[in-house]
Amino acid sequence: MRSRRGTVAALSGQMAEDAVARLYQSRGATVLETRWRGAGAEIDLILRDGEDLVFVEVKAAATHAAAAGRLLPAQMRRIMQAAQDYCGQAGLGQDAAMRFDAALVDEMGRIDLIANAFDAT
Repeated sequence: MRSRRGTVAALSGQMAEDAVARLYQSRGATVLETRWRGAGAEIDLILRDGEDLVFVEVKAAATHAAAAGRLLPAQMRRIMQAAQDYCGQAGLGQDAAMRFDAALVDEMGRIDLIANAFDAT
């Protein structure tokens, strides 16, 4: 039973990430990476939106509020460190224009994009 729940959760997460990527693409962004691993964290989506690199954390839950509650400050710090790692590996330097967005996906598949979601950390 536990492995089935894990498989369902992984597939649900992948579907949410795919939907979020499509939404960003429909708004003109380009997907550079999906599920990129580095510096102790996985970044769900890395996009180019104009001049900005956008690092997106996708959270899925029954409601947008529940999804938001799953994004914790320690995880945000790990993602920001991984983003610095990505910029270094990509030769972009530490001064690259970047932002950190959260994409909240509810059980109906509705997406709430929060630009600069990490600003409060």
